[in-house]
Amino acid sequence: MAASPRQLAFLALRAVYRGAFADIALDRVLSESKLGVADRRLLTELVYGSIRRQRTLDALIDQLAKKKASQQSPDLRLLCHLGLYQLRYLTQIPGSAAVNTTVELAKQNGLSGLSGFVNGLLRQYVRLSEQASSVAVGEVLQLPDLPVTRLGTLHSYPDWIVQTWLDQFGEAETEKLCQWFNQPPTIDLRINPLQTDLETVESAMQSAGIPTRRLPGLPQALRLSGAVGAVHTLPGFAEGWWMVQDSSAQLVAYLVDPQPGETIVDACAAPGGKALHLAELMRDQGKIWACDRTASRLKKLDQNAKRLQLSSVQKHLGDSCVLTQFTNQADRVLVDVPCSGLGTLHRHADARWRQTPETVQELAQLQAKLLRQAATWVKPGGYLVYATCTLHPAENESVIQSFLSNDPTWSIDYPLINPMIAAMVTPSGWVKILPHHHAMDGFFMIRLRRSTSRTLQDVAF
Repeated sequence: MAASPRQLAFLALRAVYRGAFADIALDRVLSESKLGVADRRLLTELVYGSIRRQRTLDALIDQLAKKKASQQSPDLRLLCHLGLYQLRYLTQIPGSAAVNTTVELAKQNGLSGLSGFVNGLLRQYVRLSEQASSVAVGEVLQLPDLPVTRLGTLHSYPDWIVQTWLDQFGEAETEKLCQWFNQPPTIDLRINPLQTDLETVESAMQSAGIPTRRLPGLPQALRLSGAVGAVHTLPGFAEGWWMVQDSSAQLVAYLVDPQPGETIVDACAAPGGKALHLAELMRDQGKIWACDRTASRLKKLDQNAKRLQLSSVQKHLGDSCVLTQFTNQADRVLVDVPCSGLGTLHRHADARWRQTPETVQELAQLQAKLLRQAATWVKPGGYLVYATCTLHPAENESVIQSFLSNDPTWSIDYPLINPMIAAMVTPSGWVKILPHHHAMDGFFMIRLRRSTSRTLQDVAF
């Protein structure tokens, strides 16, 4: 008998609890199953949703059970998560079905003796939900008064992330941001203009029954709607017509503004999305050095370059913190640094639980080191773009402010090239993309220009 989507979701969640990354655990159970499209969709929703909402689900267990969620056995806790997630967030599933299937899961996975507990907990939630609905309260979950813990409990985030956003945006905006990151992510394509055009890809997708829409200000972007299935099976993939890339990430290459014939260095390039976009904008004329310290990630870049039929991108394996062969060689440099990814939490269900204030500080130190070294690669009068997909000031504003205060040969270059970018520029000169305002991944980016005058480090003594 084939395993049900709920059983497979339980197995994937168990793997995540034991240390696996959510996407890897899900891919493994999907590859080993023979589920239809609807069941695959349910499995994905159960896994990612239960992970995203685990703090809220734990709070419900704490409220409804005698023992706290942290005191329950891991398997029992995961089963309760699955049941409560369906009851609270999947309104298309009847409450009785959510309860009964979760009780059966308990029996199937060696927890028959606790099936009564599971049944009682879930039915208690159902009763309280019905009572709350009858008096127009609408909320079973008991919430604390303090904004940081209220938002963290209601929307399921660690307090430190919520506090980081409260400090920047205030309570109302933070709540909108929290809500946005709990939505399923969209899929954006970047059309390769050297191989096709928007109209051709639109027509091919529509013929395959996949709705698309264009994104204003992004001439190469198409957003797909609905369930698309495996990306590599979509029209135009094998032909190199497009690459998956979120719209905010597409803006980075426009900020770099590469010109045909120039030498560009991408300091942290793999798997190559932005380097290959630079090549497209340069009409594949010039040289782009795509650097990364991980050979397997550079292999993915090479595969993507061949599929898109781009030849101007050259791989370079090495740690960009110490590379010296590009000193004063580049017209433009892109430093898209490793970061905490707090602007892409909707895409990585477990990221909010894996990152910590300590990892952010470690990343900020690495980012500063990468920026300092990459800046030496730029010719006098050249440009550098620093970018992250996080919304943490320690990785963004603080890194830039420290860099500029220590090197007066660099200044902020206010970007006016792309109308969409120009509209997002803050008075300080950086671009900050807020997902709940701009309907794309959260990003920080800034363009800097090196002075044309020689500095002491350029003078040979």
